Amino acid sequence: MLDARKLQEIADEMRTAQMEARQIEPFTSRIPGFDLPSAYAVGQLIHEMRIAAGAVPIGRKIGFTNFDMWNLYGVREPIWAYMYDQTVAGPEPVPRTCSIGRLAEPKIEPEIVFHFRSAPPADGNIQALLDSIDWVAHGFEIVQSHFPGWRFQAPDTVADWALHGMLLLGEAVPVERLAPDRMSALASFSLALSCNGSVRDTGKGSNVLGSPLLALAHLIKVLANQSVHAPLRANEIVTTGTVTTAQRVQVGENWSTTVEGIALPGLAVEFVP
Repeated sequence: MLDARKLQEIADEMRTAQMEARQIEPFTSRIPGFDLPSAYAVGQLIHEMRIAAGAVPIGRKIGFTNFDMWNLYGVREPIWAYMYDQTVAGPEPVPRTCSIGRLAEPKIEPEIVFHFRSAPPADGNIQALLDSIDWVAHGFEIVQSHFPGWRFQAPDTVADWALHGMLLLGEAVPVERLAPDRMSALASFSLALSCNGSVRDTGKGSNVLGSPLLALAHLIKVLANQSVHAPLRANEIVTTGTVTTAQRVQVGENWSTTVEGIALPGLAVEFVP
C-alpha cells in the first residue's frame, strides 16, 4: 500500500474532481503501486470527507457484479462503496426525473436493491441473509466516470466512489411478496431496458454473480476482510449491480424497464439537465 501522505494526495485530487465534475487521468497510469488496498484506503479518506461535509451514509453499492462488464472495462472482481442520503432518491415518492448535468459521462444500470430489517449474518448464509431483509426494490443506479472514456483499472474505480452517481429507487416491495420461491425468482427473473420505447438490452437476475443474493453474500465476505470498514447494519440499503450492461444516457431521454418473473414493478425516468 502507498504511504499515508500519498494516499491523502490522491484522495484530495479525486474528491476535487468529483466536486467539480471534472475528469482526470487514471491513477493507475501515473502512480506506481496504486493497487486495490491503496484504493480502498483512498475511498475511506473520501468517505470521511463526505461525512465531515454533512453527508449521511445510508448503504452500500456493489459494482462489477455482472461478468459481461468485466471484459468491457478490464476488471476481474466486484467493488463496493458507500452511498449517502444526498445521492439516493425514493422509494417514496418514486423519482420520475433525474438531473445529470453534473455527472461525468453518465450511464444507467438497472439493479436490485435490498433493505435490511436486521444486521445480515456474518457468515453469509443465504437463507439467514434473506430473513434479514424486509423489502426489495428495483432501482436505477446512474453511474459515472471521472476518467475520460471510461478507461480505467479496478483501483481507479474504487477511488472514484465505485463510479456511483445517483440511485433512483422504485417501489419498496415486502420481501414476502416477491414470489413463492424468492431465492429462485431472484436468480431467474428477466428484465428489459428501453430508451424512448426501444429495447437497448435485456438481462436476468443470474447475471449478478448468479443472483443478487449471492452478490450480497460476496459483499459481506469482502467487508469481513476489510476491518477498517463497518459491517452491514440494520436499516442499510444495498444495490447489487447491473442486470444488463450499462448504457450511456443523455438529457432528454426517457428510460424504462419491464420486469418478469418477480413481483417488482418496472421503472421509468426522464433525464434532465
